[in-house]
Amino acid sequence: MKHSPPKLFLRLFRWYCHPKLVDFIEGDLIEEYQERVRNSGKRKANRKFIIDILLLFRPGIIRPIELYKNLNTTDMYKSYFKLAWRQLFKQQGYSFINVSGLALGMTVALLIGLWVFDELSFNTYHQNYEDIAQVWGGGINPETQAVEGLFALQYPVGEILKDNYLQYFKHVTKVFSIDCTVSFEDKKFKRSGLFVQEEALEMLSLKMLKGSYQSLHDPYSIILSASTAKAIFGDEDPINQSLSIDNTVEVTVTGVYEDLPRNSSFNDTQLFLPWSLIPAYREWMKGKETDWDNRLVAIYVQLQPNTTMEAANAAIHDLYNENVPDDFFATIEKYRPFVQLIPMSTWHLYAEFENGKPTSGRITYVWLFSIVGAFVLLLACINFINLSTARSEKRAREVGVRKAIGSAKRQLIAQFLSESFLTVLLAFILSVLLLVLLQSPFNELADKDISLPFYNPIFWGMALAFILLTALLAGLYPAFYLSSFQPVKVLKGALRTGRTAALPRKVLVIVQFTVSIVLIMGTLIVYQQIQHARNRPIGYDRESLITLEMSDPNYQGKQEVIRTELLNTGVVSEVATSSSSLTDVGNVTGGYTWQGKDPNLDVSFVRSHISPDFGETVGWEVVAGRDFSRDFATDTTEAIIINQAAATIMGSQNPIGQTITDVDEFDSPKWTKTIIGVVQDIITASPYEPVSPAIYFYDEDASKLLHIKISPEVSAHTALPKIEATLEEIVPTALFDYTFVDEAYGQKFSQEERIGKLAGIFAGLAIFISCLGLYGLASYVAEQRTKEIGIRKVVGASVFHLWKMLSTDFVVLVVISCGVAIPIAYYFLTAWLQQYEYHTNISWWLWGITCLTALLITLLTVSYQTLKTATMNPVKSLRWE
Repeated sequence: MKHSPPKLFLRLFRWYCHPKLVDFIEGDLIEEYQERVRNSGKRKANRKFIIDILLLFRPGIIRPIELYKNLNTTDMYKSYFKLAWRQLFKQQGYSFINVSGLALGMTVALLIGLWVFDELSFNTYHQNYEDIAQVWGGGINPETQAVEGLFALQYPVGEILKDNYLQYFKHVTKVFSIDCTVSFEDKKFKRSGLFVQEEALEMLSLKMLKGSYQSLHDPYSIILSASTAKAIFGDEDPINQSLSIDNTVEVTVTGVYEDLPRNSSFNDTQLFLPWSLIPAYREWMKGKETDWDNRLVAIYVQLQPNTTMEAANAAIHDLYNENVPDDFFATIEKYRPFVQLIPMSTWHLYAEFENGKPTSGRITYVWLFSIVGAFVLLLACINFINLSTARSEKRAREVGVRKAIGSAKRQLIAQFLSESFLTVLLAFILSVLLLVLLQSPFNELADKDISLPFYNPIFWGMALAFILLTALLAGLYPAFYLSSFQPVKVLKGALRTGRTAALPRKVLVIVQFTVSIVLIMGTLIVYQQIQHARNRPIGYDRESLITLEMSDPNYQGKQEVIRTELLNTGVVSEVATSSSSLTDVGNVTGGYTWQGKDPNLDVSFVRSHISPDFGETVGWEVVAGRDFSRDFATDTTEAIIINQAAATIMGSQNPIGQTITDVDEFDSPKWTKTIIGVVQDIITASPYEPVSPAIYFYDEDASKLLHIKISPEVSAHTALPKIEATLEEIVPTALFDYTFVDEAYGQKFSQEERIGKLAGIFAGLAIFISCLGLYGLASYVAEQRTKEIGIRKVVGASVFHLWKMLSTDFVVLVVISCGVAIPIAYYFLTAWLQQYEYHTNISWWLWGITCLTALLITLLTVSYQTLKTATMNPVKSLRWE
């Protein structure tokens, strides 16, 4: 049986309310009435129906309907942005949180986006970069089956590629890098350059400002970068000017090219010299055209137009076996040597290879920062979502009225999305302003030269897509949530959010703080890893130690005079020479044997020639035996010193007195020397990797680096002018270009330090954005519970009790976030640490510090608003509604 509601009030409803409202909700009212009759009886149903009708007669319901009754659908669409603009100014506090949070998130996302684009576009300055590759010579170790190889190749490989594989390669060029002193009249400049074959200029598509791609045809020519030409000649025309290179050869400037951008692998190259000049510059390179015994040069190729990298790789794979003399690889045939091309597109982003294929490197950080940028933007969007849904009761009546006068759900969704779009647009404008302000410090921090492409239409197209995507990400859920309210309930004031309505907001807050905690933890681990490597014993004393290169030939034969004169200055405690740098691996050779060596063991040793004062100058520690000494004439011909890593490789507890023999490819001994000392391992390569075995030879004549130890009681500011004056008097043609060893060693941590600083900044911004949203939610919760707080104060609740009551929910959310973040952070950070052989362990106290920091920040964020509400006069609180 169908029961009808009281007719008098039903007629009153039809007469008083707007026709569209009657048509829209009358059916719902009658259906709800009949449900109540079945559940509670007709009397209670009648009473409830009368109350529902009276609630609809409130002025706040009828007046909005009268205002909107003349609006059609077109008018409503036109009013979207006007209403959105009014909403922004109506709720200024929440609008500030939304706009500022989104602006910060978008700024981080845009900065990271520009950084990622710069990384992915590395080397695209060179027009042929997709067809350019470096030749890599490798071999398969029979013991480990691992692919081993080097980018340095034997001299003849380049000519074989050019002569025998012309159908695959348009250009082939050998490359030999130098750091040299360029002299013009009385001016000297330190510059980095490359000896190349002439076709390299076209291969690299250099933009010639003066001269042409044939500018290196003359064997005594040189081309300069624009900045180098400017530094040397000023406004004078550099063409046909004469320069001296290391006071060894005279060359003539025949061309000037545009400086290569920072995101080019050849950015540090400031001059190019013709390959045919090498024998005049380095006499020891004469006769190397047929030398298969040494890897001396790098080789670059450009593919023919219709050739693929895979086809060229397959063709040259067996180059060694097909072209090398039969007896040359007789002793290492088991290593199965091969040749492979490494495309230019992988040079920058990939540093590690497995089976000749690039696997990891900087690409890891590209993906890492991309994910971080997306998450930071997501945190800002979560603020918008949370605050929009939290204030749903404020918008519920508006939704009910709009639905009552005929608005479809899609129209309401469009309105709320327009509000989101306007908010995001304002945030984007603010973020662009922040980008302009932060561009220079960000470039300095990231070691980049990124500029905002304001004049590039593609940038603005991507910016518009970015705005639309962010607007959808931030506004889609609130739009569907708010537009789903039922008009009958909201117009009667019967909307109750309850605990389940707050659940999505709580989940989003957990997501926010999970991301923030992971970033904080990542920052701490990066810092701890850097400190772990910094605290590693490096094997020598790098303080007050400077190094300069003796590239000028006038240094030859004057080493002892230089040492004596520098010691006489009173500002130097010791002087020595060596053939290898203290902060870089120099010559690495194999073919050594000793008594008891495993015949299957193949190991290479770092080889360095030093003067007898080297150990005292650098302060190395002799752990067994003795150091070189001028008192023993046989040290120059019969003695060597090894490091601890070499002693370990040899498997000897006491290697003093044992001999090491160097054999050639035919197993014939070239020399045999006796070990007189073992020194502590010196870190010359990465501080995160094990130290390579090393052999030190007494040989002053082969040395090319001068090491000077400044006296401890003398400052560098006082000592350097005296050192410079002394060297200038002895070698007036040389440039005094020195390097502090501690600064050079510190550069080994630059990438990790840069990552740590960026991660720290992103973590700080993430936690700040999260706190903005938390503050907004705390303000809303306090506002909703103002009357409750007033009543509690009247009945005797303390301020501390009220603060605890209002803060507990937020603290619980952060505790849950810690529980979620810890396993995620542990997994990814452990994987990151595993890439370093010498790495720290994740300490338990770091988790505690991170979680306590998050809790403290949370309490500080919500305490201001909660204490403000808790200390409010209860009379005002109870009068609030």
